Amino acid sequence: MKNPHKHFLAALLAAAALGAGAAELPEVEVYKSPYCGCCTEWAKHMADNGFRVKPINVDDVPAARAKLGMPEHYGSCHTAKIGSYVIEGHVPAADIKRLLKEKPKAVGLAAPGMPGGSPGMESAKKEAYDVLLVGSDGKAKVFAKH
Repeated sequence: MKNPHKHFLAALLAAAALGAGAAELPEVEVYKSPYCGCCTEWAKHMADNGFRVKPINVDDVPAARAKLGMPEHYGSCHTAKIGSYVIEGHVPAADIKRLLKEKPKAVGLAAPGMPGGSPGMESAKKEAYDVLLVGSDGKAKVFAKH
């Protein structure tokens, strides 16, 4: 006699296996100027890499940055919040995924300025840049080199 639940069980196991390999990523709140195109492109980069993105247009990005706890001298054109972390500027999604996996005690990550060739700032001329891990004391160390 055939097992009537065989196909259902196989489908359930396959779905569970898919879910186990693709843990849901947290929502990214992106605080940006409504007029900034590169911020929108960075948000697309994040969405393309599995993040749910919630754009929040603000008139004063530095005020949003300060409210979220990222020191101004690491500033860029947009600030994002992901879980308990703040992400400043054009940080690659792979670096953010690593941050979320390693869970260091920190304010978050920053790619100060607007480096050419970074996500959202794609160009033929790429410049080398560092992504910094910013501690609660405001000091930073290199998290990744690009």
